[in-house]
Amino acid sequence: MAGKLYLCATPIGNLEDITFRVLKTLEEADLIAAEDTRHSIKLLNHFNIRTPMTSYHEYNKVEKARYLVEKMQEGLQIALITDAGTPGISDPGEELVRQCCEAGIEVTSLPGAAACITALTISGLPTRRFCFEAFLPGEKADRKERQRILEELKQETRTIILYEAPHHLEKTLTDLYEALGDRRTAVCRELTKKYETAFRTTLKEAAEFYKKEEPKGEFVIIIEGKAAEAIEEEKKRSWEAMSIEEHMKIYTDQGTDRKEAMKLVAKDRGVSKREIYQHLNVKG
Repeated sequence: MAGKLYLCATPIGNLEDITFRVLKTLEEADLIAAEDTRHSIKLLNHFNIRTPMTSYHEYNKVEKARYLVEKMQEGLQIALITDAGTPGISDPGEELVRQCCEAGIEVTSLPGAAACITALTISGLPTRRFCFEAFLPGEKADRKERQRILEELKQETRTIILYEAPHHLEKTLTDLYEALGDRRTAVCRELTKKYETAFRTTLKEAAEFYKKEEPKGEFVIIIEGKAAEAIEEEKKRSWEAMSIEEHMKIYTDQGTDRKEAMKLVAKDRGVSKREIYQHLNVKG
């Protein structure tokens, strides 16, 4: 019988956050694939787990995934762990899962800690709708891609979740403030640990704070989404900046009949259809 891949969530700080199910799976698996074996051995030693480990990380993820899939096809049960949190969330586990699915290998996920959800729930910002952006592309490596994503986030109405390393934090907060404006934010660090903090402030104040204060630890930044009313107001202003004739042409060029186009133009501009009709008749 073919083996199986177990995605095992590990603690993001507090070792007591590991589940009984994960411990049992790590003990019974034939092999543990770990992002950093030197880091993970401390966790396994703490819980007296002696299962063999192999490295699986960003720089060998494609080739090593093929090897691991072959082993599972031979019948091995493999547990995947990341340095902290849930495998597959902003880490190379995504590639292994993809290859397993393509090969018909069964994959199951053992729930547990995830820094993005932990930070979101203590942020004080809306949690019903959110988007996870992970790490922004590095400014030096891919500035255009970074700017493209920041442009997209300008119009995001859902709560935004980002990860950031301490040495990039101040620059990222400044870029976010310049791109999104001064929105409410929660800058979270040391999650689940003794000195866990959720700095509830604004992007501007957070950027100014970390210009003076040296950031320490890994950070999760939670940012409120753009108000839907603000987006509608921006759209209305953009419509009002053009003539009604130009506005009509946008719809008629799409094949919309004149009567329906007048309705749409009126709705966009927040006026009555009669007002649009009278304007066009007078012009005509």
